[in-house]
Amino acid sequence: MNEKVKKIGSKVLNSDQLVFTFIRSAGVAQAASWIDLGTAFVLFAFAHFAPWVSTAIGAFVGGVINCILNYRFTFHANSCPWKAVMVKYALVWIGSLLLNSIGTELLYYALLHWPWLESLGFKPDGYFAAARLTVSAIVSLGWNFVLQRNFVYHNRSFDKHAITFVDFITANKYIHHHKIPSQEYRSESDSNY
Repeated sequence: MNEKVKKIGSKVLNSDQLVFTFIRSAGVAQAASWIDLGTAFVLFAFAHFAPWVSTAIGAFVGGVINCILNYRFTFHANSCPWKAVMVKYALVWIGSLLLNSIGTELLYYALLHWPWLESLGFKPDGYFAAARLTVSAIVSLGWNFVLQRNFVYHNRSFDKHAITFVDFITANKYIHHHKIPSQEYRSESDSNY
């Protein structure tokens, strides 16, 4: 029995199969969310930062933790250049922010136009909660997880451009010394996802 548990634990921690990667991703997302919330709360309650500043810093810290844990633990992406991962993660994060904001807004106002929901006991606050949770789940699975698994934490031809961008904005004087071996960057069409 003990050997069987170890084998399952090893699969959950190390296998790159979809189900095990998803389990790790969900755990990391939960941990990052708690760190985001905790940071925001500490900054608001004890450092007396404004709510929006506390929330923004918490979201940033949670995002950084999420990116690092996904890089090392969830997607085992140690062969990916961290500069490229940083840029790709930021692009996916911005897309997620926009999709969550716009999607929640649209679904909330759509729900307001369904008066029969009030006969079921829903209130406008409930409409917001339903819209937020629904959109968050869809974006989390259909955008974040899919793009992180297939784009952010995998070597792609885009990586050399991302690295050049990071070097440019950080004024890295070694910008021309970054040679990326071409075999590391297979085209997206060559992948087996």
